[in-house]
Amino acid sequence: MSSKIEEAQEHIRQAEKCLKTSLLKWRPDFDNAAEEYNKAATCFRNAKSLDQCRDCLMKASDCHRQNRALFHAAKCIDQAILICKDMNSLGDIRKLAERACNLYQQHGSPESGATVLDKAAKILEQSHPEDALQLYKQAVDVVTIEDSTRQGAEYASKVARIMVKLGMYDQAADAIRREIGLHQQVGSDGAIGRLAVALVLVQLARGDYVAAEKAFKEWGNCCDAAEVQTLESLLQAYDDEDPELAQRALSSPFIRHMDVEYSRLARDLPLPKGMAIAPKANVIENAAPSYVSPNSGGTSDTSKPTAGPANEDEDEGGLC
Repeated sequence: MSSKIEEAQEHIRQAEKCLKTSLLKWRPDFDNAAEEYNKAATCFRNAKSLDQCRDCLMKASDCHRQNRALFHAAKCIDQAILICKDMNSLGDIRKLAERACNLYQQHGSPESGATVLDKAAKILEQSHPEDALQLYKQAVDVVTIEDSTRQGAEYASKVARIMVKLGMYDQAADAIRREIGLHQQVGSDGAIGRLAVALVLVQLARGDYVAAEKAFKEWGNCCDAAEVQTLESLLQAYDDEDPELAQRALSSPFIRHMDVEYSRLARDLPLPKGMAIAPKANVIENAAPSYVSPNSGGTSDTSKPTAGPANEDEDEGGLC
């Protein structure tokens, strides 16, 4: 290990010597300096001194940039990203990836720029999903500028799935619509049908049944028969507030086998609560006397006339 570190330090001394100027040497020798820094980085990597390896790679990148070798400058930063991954120093990866992508674009290699963004986003996706989301967004913009629609749809899919994972349902709905638009340009109806299901789920997660129904009406013609039947049942269940029907629809096989983020969304989707039935009132018999209208004139069935004394005398006289 010590021999490798000594060898690396010797390469660094040679690189610094190349960068010095004098009366007869007006301009630094950036080309040879970059080569020496690269050799030093290799020695430090072999010696497991990763922080010094990363520093040498960044110095080599700066020398290439000063020499207008932008592709090689970006390549060195690309290697530094992998060193940061090995060091578990993930906080610097996003900035390095954006810097490398910018250099690739200046060189005229936007595909390489999108690739480095994708590579860095995959490293960050589990532990730093917000940074990965921003890198994927930039990758979409880079490739769509170059009319690489199919690749742009792939990156847009990753954007939408991370948004769903983070619970950013409003932004996820917009991202899915953008992804649908990219698939329309290449005529991929099957992918649009699957995205229509995802968009309906996201709109239901937002609590917007009307938007979910609108999404189905707009893109349902791209779904196959099983997807159409399931979405019709699902929307009918939310319209009728039928939790059992909604649960059966969300448990359909093709929803369970969607991308992990969408299948989890379907699993955790709030079900309709169902129609509440009011309890019957308990009626107590003879709790109060029946109401008699004062205008009834005493003709109610409940009032019976009582015989007075005069009637009794009449009856007695009649017997006589």
